[in-house]
Amino acid sequence: MTFISWNVNGLRACIKAGFWEFLRRSGADIVCVQETKARAEEVPLDLPEGYSAFWNSAEKKGYSGTAMFTRISPLKVSYGLGTPDHDKEGRVITAEFPNYYVVNCYTPNSKRDLLRLDYRHKQWDVAFLRYLKKLEKKKPVVFCGDLNVAHKEIDLANAKTNKRNAGFTDEERQGFANLIGAGFIDTFREFEKGGGHYTWWTQRTDARARNIGWRIDYWCISPALRPLLKKAWILTEIKGSDHCPVGMELKGKAHG
Repeated sequence: MTFISWNVNGLRACIKAGFWEFLRRSGADIVCVQETKARAEEVPLDLPEGYSAFWNSAEKKGYSGTAMFTRISPLKVSYGLGTPDHDKEGRVITAEFPNYYVVNCYTPNSKRDLLRLDYRHKQWDVAFLRYLKKLEKKKPVVFCGDLNVAHKEIDLANAKTNKRNAGFTDEERQGFANLIGAGFIDTFREFEKGGGHYTWWTQRTDARARNIGWRIDYWCISPALRPLLKKAWILTEIKGSDHCPVGMELKGKAHG
């Protein structure tokens, strides 16, 4: 089972840059995208044969949104965290398979001047972890997405100068640490302990070419799935967004 996650920063623009061709070439069983900025009916759909599409769009047009493209038919798909306060921005899709849940998440950005940090830290992060643990009582959980946080100093190029910037505040880092503390595994760090590996680069200052970036996109799994984890990777060569795709492979199937 191959999984891909990608913040596409506008799916319609990413399609013009070759998104559907990337999906075909990837051979992935499940592809989760964030920041679609579009409703399903607004997207020129060229879905490769065998895939099904599931969409969760924000109430506000052209904002946020998630989608999941899967070659494996889910038992059930649900949208949001089940709480109206958190579910207006299309940020979560959950697909249930016989052996685990797959949760696609686009975590709210704390914004410049940290205008949304309180909401993010005190409400969203708490509700998301509670949601994952509730699912985990039934079966193991795989979750992914743009979580809008660099967990440790090794996860961004300029840690010292970003200490109180959105995505690297103590509060946001604690939110991710709480996920790890609850048992979830950051799959990329199971294979790569070193620095210099990033998934997002500002579009200013030629940052991507100079690899001045942040690792804020993740695949995480319940501890019960650790024996199935084969590899995790970052596709830095794939363009079309200010983020790049991240991947993971699990042994076996989501079903049977």
